[in-house]
Amino acid sequence: MFLVCGEALFDLFLDRDGQHSGLKFDARAGGSPFNVAIGLSRLGGSAALLTGVSTDFLGEFLAARLADEGVGTGYLIRSGRRTTLSVVGVDASGSPDYAFYGIGSADCSLTTADLPVLDDAVKGLHFGSYSCVVDPAASAFETLAKHQTARFISFDPNVRLTVEPDVAVWRERVARFAACADLIKISDEDFGLLWPQGDAADKAAEWLCGRTSMVVLTRGGEPARAWTSRHMVEAPASAPVTVIDTVGAGDTFQAALLHRLEQHGALKPGAPGTLDSHALQSVLTYASAAAAVTCSRRGADLPRAAEVEARL
Repeated sequence: MFLVCGEALFDLFLDRDGQHSGLKFDARAGGSPFNVAIGLSRLGGSAALLTGVSTDFLGEFLAARLADEGVGTGYLIRSGRRTTLSVVGVDASGSPDYAFYGIGSADCSLTTADLPVLDDAVKGLHFGSYSCVVDPAASAFETLAKHQTARFISFDPNVRLTVEPDVAVWRERVARFAACADLIKISDEDFGLLWPQGDAADKAAEWLCGRTSMVVLTRGGEPARAWTSRHMVEAPASAPVTVIDTVGAGDTFQAALLHRLEQHGALKPGAPGTLDSHALQSVLTYASAAAAVTCSRRGADLPRAAEVEARL
């Protein structure tokens, strides 16, 4: 089982067909880690989510949604704190813009004292998004990551400056989590926010000098790239897709990346670095195809295995 650690919330999508006298919203359960956990389950993997979830009616819906999707709920930490809301506006290209209302909410308020003892069934952990920068949850998850290095660890910064606007804080937290990670996946957009003058290949080489054995850079509509100590590969260009929006595309890529690595027997510390270039390209191709499916429909509606295979 893969334990995904981070937030669970509601995305409120602005309905632009609404009347000028008011705004209409379409509410969808989400949050990057929430989506990754569901994505793993839909692809046929075993996943659970570790996060704080409110006992309010929105929190009850989140817990029920996870259960319906086959995601383990045994690591949910329930509290009376409110549920985070994320208001999402989508521009003409399908790119989302977020406004978060969540400081002090259930998912942000997880503490080190709340951390559970992990069952032997947990083979790996994934961390990412604003839960890695907003305290006390960030410090709790950092503690967990530092104490679970015998298990496979994955990390995706998924930068949200609307939650924490200080880029220096993000850089510091990214450095700490990266030091614990076997796999780092980052988008070119996030990389540009963190290191505007930086070079992704140079940063990948730096990370690969530590614990990390695989670095993946997603590049929107361009082919993704992956680095290990032995190879640099690029996913082949995929068939064009009509983009409805890109919400959840990165989460889909992350879930598919982990799923495909597991199929290659590479969800063990150091294992991604042993893959040959053909296997690495297979991993990137699969993850890119999965993300394309999500882009073809509204919101973070992650694909099932059969849909990805049909896309391939």
